Amino acid sequence: MTCNNVIKYLEDWAPKDIAWDKDNVGLQIGSTGRKIKNVMLSIDVTENVVRQAAIKNCSLIITHHPLFFKPLKNINIEYDSTSRIVEILIKNNITLYSAHTNLDYTKDGVSFSLAKKLKLQNIDFLYNLNENQFKLIVFVPVRSIEKVANAIHKAGGGVIGDYTNCSFRINGSGTFKGSNATKPVIGERNKLESVEEIRFEVLVDSWKINDVIKMMRAAHPYEEVAYDIYPLKNDNVRYGIGAIGELRNSMTKKEFLKYVSHNLKLKNFRFSNGRSGKIKKVAVCGGAGMELLPKAIGTGADVFITADIKYHSFQDAMGKILLIDAGHYETEIWLLDEIEEKLNRFLSKESKIKVYKYKGSTNPVIFYNN
Repeated sequence: MTCNNVIKYLEDWAPKDIAWDKDNVGLQIGSTGRKIKNVMLSIDVTENVVRQAAIKNCSLIITHHPLFFKPLKNINIEYDSTSRIVEILIKNNITLYSAHTNLDYTKDGVSFSLAKKLKLQNIDFLYNLNENQFKLIVFVPVRSIEKVANAIHKAGGGVIGDYTNCSFRINGSGTFKGSNATKPVIGERNKLESVEEIRFEVLVDSWKINDVIKMMRAAHPYEEVAYDIYPLKNDNVRYGIGAIGELRNSMTKKEFLKYVSHNLKLKNFRFSNGRSGKIKKVAVCGGAGMELLPKAIGTGADVFITADIKYHSFQDAMGKILLIDAGHYETEIWLLDEIEEKLNRFLSKESKIKVYKYKGSTNPVIFYNN
């Protein structure tokens, strides 16, 4: 088992291509071909994290926040913490991989993990990503349809939500006339042919389209393949931002604030008052998600929980929605439970490989209690 096996598994769940285009996701330091001993999970990468990973004999660290947001101008281990992290990773043969906004935007990622920690029901995206899918239409002779369909599905075409192998098929007649330079699989040169074909349609995520076309063409029997690609504006049901769900039972504001404090293990958090009445519908966005406030209000949510909220944003929400700033780290840390569960399931046959969560906090924010 190599780092590449685990990374591929993670990217099947949270593709790098859905990340914010200015984000630095993926491999940070090391080799993806390195054999895995153990794995360390952390929100951030700090000196303490990499030292603990070395003690635990980890060859792979997976973090949410990338180590490199800006290019390094030099590596000076005497004055710079990032430089010391690089040194420790290289000396201990540890690969560092980060999944940031791609895990913000994927199902069961940051916001879904927060929603689950609050025990919300009927969880869905607060806002779905869109304009990142294509409709692929290809015309295939009847006798070859299953071969071509299987190739397309294997490459990732035809996925809708939790369903795979999704397609639409229409029977019809295709016509063609090949020149002297052609080698038709069906019929003869310089003769008009009519063949029973199937119009095969599938949805394809934009980052998969090239692989799907490559596999489709390899499986298709024709010398010249007739196919169409249409960009779509559809919401992508598999990827989005934030999450929304419902409490099992309605609560008063006082009950809900206590509930949030208990479930998220918070001693301190900020909030501003919303509408009067009971709380049932809850919107969340782990990390900084204030751009989703209008969306949360528009869905009729009674409360919106996120982080890094500015003073005037609290004013904007007053009387419209209960707005809670539960902390950046505090709303993202629950993601590690989801990653741990998925990796343990993936590595279940690799009994010698252990998955550890960093024992300690990488939260740079400390509250003063008098």
